[in-house]
Amino acid sequence: MTSAGTATTDVALGEPAPVVSVKPVVLPASGRGEDLRVRVSAPATGRGLPVIIFSHGFGSSLDGYGPLADFWAAHGFVVIQPTHLDSRTLTIPPDDPRTPRIWRFRVEDLKRILDHLDLLEGALPGLGGRLDRSRIAAAGHSFGGQTAGNLLGLRVIDQESGKGEDLSDSRIRAGVLFATAGRGGADLTAFAVENFPFLNPSFADMTTPALVVAGDRDDSPLTVRGPDWMTDPYFLSPGDKSLLTLFGAEHSLGGIPGYEAKETTDENPERVGLVQRITWAYLRHALDIDDSSWLAAQKILSGSASPLGRIESK
Repeated sequence: MTSAGTATTDVALGEPAPVVSVKPVVLPASGRGEDLRVRVSAPATGRGLPVIIFSHGFGSSLDGYGPLADFWAAHGFVVIQPTHLDSRTLTIPPDDPRTPRIWRFRVEDLKRILDHLDLLEGALPGLGGRLDRSRIAAAGHSFGGQTAGNLLGLRVIDQESGKGEDLSDSRIRAGVLFATAGRGGADLTAFAVENFPFLNPSFADMTTPALVVAGDRDDSPLTVRGPDWMTDPYFLSPGDKSLLTLFGAEHSLGGIPGYEAKETTDENPERVGLVQRITWAYLRHALDIDDSSWLAAQKILSGSASPLGRIESK
């Protein structure tokens, strides 16, 4: 019989590689008001390395999300993390004229990274020539999930025109959206409507394959619906999608924002271990590297007597 604990260990990973990283790599960004600062992490060994561009949640920075970035890099991915304009490290005031377009600046940050992969690759000694640029994924947590989603085809609908611009990017082949906001309109609280007008996504054109990760106790103050709001990116989008629902998880999903992040309200190392392995296995599957780990992960969860979560796909 499979226990809950084996769900985090039975996915074959291989030995972790030493991780090397460099920060900040500065990308000039005219019109942004601040140059874009980026962290690049990679395994010290290996070639043909796939890439994950990770968008942090509101207020975080390139220094966040170590439990994910370190794990992915130790197991064969190059992880690129920008610091967006909403980061607490930049202390931009709420009345800054850029604030209404913060969501759009975030998307432009990710595209700027894609446009400057040569510079970023060259900034980390020993990384040159080791990237597989045909295998790039976008991932993000919370606000960062919406940001990454834009590159997958998610559209932010303008409340006046009722239209949303296509900001998808063909260089992105897959995505992972952690605790990402659902649809807007009547599903939002009055607080969200007043303070976050960009929380009005349409998933109708989000066709790029993606794994959506949601906690079944993620009660957001932004919605009147409850935790199922975070499953909208799965249920309301077309194409190949999978949903990992984590039992007992709140917005931090057990602690992915950082090893000692104050945002973590549901600290659970075993849950974080599951998220690490499931997302690693999914991305290897979605980027056509290897299917066996993803198949094993699904089998482990479905056969567990006390599972930490469930996976469904469409």
